[in-house]
Amino acid sequence: MSEPVKGPASYFPSIEKKHGKPIAYWQELVRSSPLTKHMELVAWLKAEHGLGHGHANAVVAYTLAQDRAR
Repeated sequence: MSEPVKGPASYFPSIEKKHGKPIAYWQELVRSSPLTKHMELVAWLKAEHGLGHGHANAVVAYTLAQDRAR
């Protein structure tokens, strides 16, 4: 039996369901943005793309963590 997904990725199914786009789409938006700070990116996703705070925060946190690990 697999363990439940924890952390930011636990939001991904509801983000995809609510907004109709895969997480890769949101990650590419974050990566292509000229903004670099976490909260700037969160505010941008909320204002320009209609994500709620929790969803925007999850996408940004996960994407930035992935990019730091590379």
